[in-house]
Amino acid sequence: MLSPSPPSPSSLATAVRDAARRAGDLALPYYRAGAQTAAKLWYKGHSSPVTEADIALDSFLKGRLSELLPQAGWLSEETADDPARLGRSYVWIVDPIDGTRAFASGHPDWAISIALVRDGQPVLGILHAPIHDRLYEARLGEGAWSNGARLQLPEPERFPDPVRVAGPKPLVDRLERHISPIEHLPKVPSLALRLARVADGSIDVGLVSAHAQDWDIAAADLILREAGGVLTGLDGSIPVYNKPQPSHDEMIAVASQLHPRAIGAMRA
Repeated sequence: MLSPSPPSPSSLATAVRDAARRAGDLALPYYRAGAQTAAKLWYKGHSSPVTEADIALDSFLKGRLSELLPQAGWLSEETADDPARLGRSYVWIVDPIDGTRAFASGHPDWAISIALVRDGQPVLGILHAPIHDRLYEARLGEGAWSNGARLQLPEPERFPDPVRVAGPKPLVDRLERHISPIEHLPKVPSLALRLARVADGSIDVGLVSAHAQDWDIAAADLILREAGGVLTGLDGSIPVYNKPQPSHDEMIAVASQLHPRAIGAMRA
């Protein structure tokens, strides 16, 4: 007997949106605006914070998403890596709280990030920022949305004046040597939200330090791509997901039309 075909991203989208919103509801009792989280807090590797909320959301999402697509592998910041994912065509790539430092300190810029990847590329991306009441979504070949409104970046011939840039200061400074004037926006602590704000047009260029992980960027990558933008390495390469080492080099996010000039400035 032939095994059933996996459901399409479109058919999964409603259930994944619901899971993301439910995860947000689970996180909110631990969040304290402008103050330290009510959740227990500890550190991985002496510098990377994790809270009991991260673990609770991870457990909930793994159970819920695995029910939706049992044949999919799993890759999450808060779950021990299982190499079995490398043999799966479909993989859920999840960050239960992207921006844990922000969450733990009472900053609003944190989000639940969920991507479904097929053969190394995202086909469904959901990003939910509970404090901003903002849900981004994209489906491969179908478009991107923010709270149900279609996202579509313009196709400008030149950068705006000034160029609104968010990211690590050394990378912003490198860009500014060749493209100006620049407005230095505050660094968005959730990398996923930084990329999504390029997709919604509130940031012109988003810059990413080396060592971003799959779970930081996979969902937002698809949202940006479907909105008419692009996320690449500084060598111009498109990210590939679900590799043995799910880590990436320095990256840039920008409207597709402006990508050649932006990446040229970073290479100069």
